[in-house]
Amino acid sequence: MKQKNKINFIYLIRRLKGHLPILLLGGISMFVYVICWPILAWLSGKLIPAIGQGNTKQVLTVIIQALIIFIIQKTAQYLQDSLLAKPALALSQDLRTTLFRKLQKTNILFIEKLSSGDIAYRLTEDVDRVGEVIYKTIQDTTPSIFQLLAVFGYMIFIDWNLSLATIILAPLIALLVSDFGGKVLKASEQSQNKISSLAGLLSEAIQGLPMVKAFAVEAWLQDDFDKQVQLHKDAKYKMLKLIALQHPIVGIIEIIGILSILTIGTYRIQTGGMSNEEFASYFTALVMLIDPISHLTTNYNELKQGQASLRRLNQITTNPQELLSSDTGIKPEKIQGKISFKNVFFSYDSDNNVLNNLNLDIDNGKIMALVGPSGAGKSTVFSLILKFIEPCNGSVFIDGYNLNKVNTNYLRRLIGIVPQKTFIFSGTIAEAIRFGRSTTKENIVNAAKIANAHNFIEELPDGYETFIEERGSNLSGGQLQRISIARALLGDPTILLLDEATSALDAESEESVQKGLQQAMHKRTVLVIAHRLSTIQKADKIAVIEKGRVCEVGNHEELFNRQGRYKDFCDKQFIKSF
Repeated sequence: MKQKNKINFIYLIRRLKGHLPILLLGGISMFVYVICWPILAWLSGKLIPAIGQGNTKQVLTVIIQALIIFIIQKTAQYLQDSLLAKPALALSQDLRTTLFRKLQKTNILFIEKLSSGDIAYRLTEDVDRVGEVIYKTIQDTTPSIFQLLAVFGYMIFIDWNLSLATIILAPLIALLVSDFGGKVLKASEQSQNKISSLAGLLSEAIQGLPMVKAFAVEAWLQDDFDKQVQLHKDAKYKMLKLIALQHPIVGIIEIIGILSILTIGTYRIQTGGMSNEEFASYFTALVMLIDPISHLTTNYNELKQGQASLRRLNQITTNPQELLSSDTGIKPEKIQGKISFKNVFFSYDSDNNVLNNLNLDIDNGKIMALVGPSGAGKSTVFSLILKFIEPCNGSVFIDGYNLNKVNTNYLRRLIGIVPQKTFIFSGTIAEAIRFGRSTTKENIVNAAKIANAHNFIEELPDGYETFIEERGSNLSGGQLQRISIARALLGDPTILLLDEATSALDAESEESVQKGLQQAMHKRTVLVIAHRLSTIQKADKIAVIEKGRVCEVGNHEELFNRQGRYKDFCDKQFIKSF
């Protein structure tokens, strides 16, 4: 289900209401900062004629007054910036945690479409860019707008006729800034997409570097990386050229405006429309408009870059979430572990069904192995049981309860999964087995013993407090897999899903892991995806799946003697009957 409410800057600014006291103090500081500008312009009007008249006393008096006002203004600016930084940073932090929370609830199919580098870039760089826009909006854009209003209001107060020339130029500047802003938005979006692709390639390159070296294809990887860097550079340069072009064009218009004001002002003085002191003050105020206009132009460009980041972040917030919320659904008092697929159809796209009228029963406390060619639908069966996806048609039941009506978190706590490719977060072995769940050290040790991992863990220098480095580089594959089995067993799951957990191990490691798996499967409903048929000959039942359907079910001996598809698979792997 897609989220109705997208994240936009209005939504984010509304989230600031929880920081009203700090915003109020920052707002008072901002008011003091802004109101000092017309006062300084007024003092400038007194200073310039006094200098022309050589009135030293008057000059010193005005300079002292201006210095006091300047100190007050800069103190207010410091308070404004430091006070308003806190809610802006809190908002950025809130946005990042909100997005990560949504990411964890996002449909797994969407997650698999994005590279880890791309997702990491969105939650770091894109969020930072949005946070920077929010901060600048509060700390810079808002006071710049008020400065424009205050100073221009003072200019109108001095001479409204002269101010008409400035008003005529304002729409032209606004149109130019808006036009450039649209182009910057498009260019920025292209640049950010390129850097995301680069981040994705970099993530893959780091993980696959041993394989790259093994095949001696460093030149190929470097060439691919260089191409991505060049694409990003070109996109970034296009955006920077637009921004670079905008500033001189706006600057030229500002200079034309200043020269026009000088010309008209000279005429007004000659005709007695205003005094020298008033014009000096007016011209100083006019110069004071240049800085906020420059800030607003720059900030508008950054706003457009922030909008490009928001669009990318909304791809996370507006993509389908898990279909059933974890805090709803029934929680049966007791589950035995019988799983049934009834007329199940599933398709990842509208054209091709992965499962076609699948019917399958897995009795509680029994071991069922799934056999079939790649793409037959075996992994999809696992995803349906875990509720990563739901059937397009048909139903999946556990002890007669439709999975659609069972609480998601409750269901997943009943299930332990041991994947083919072990993934363990960095941390201690105890933390890896605990995996964020509340439990005791005794339960962790018991799970490790069942998984045949306790002995090798105890032999390590720090035992269960041994730190597992990134990607488990300081442990063997067999050790990591046994830790993975212990992790799956910690919650004493009713159902165990095994994705051929020993296929990537050597013979000695496989023997240790197989012993752990045999102990783990005792008195549990076990579903095994089998690539090597030698590992599942003792399964209670074997289901052969082809083209999304169950074409054969039976034990090894029955299927072998049936001379069907299972026998063909056995022949290819030189498997004989008992």
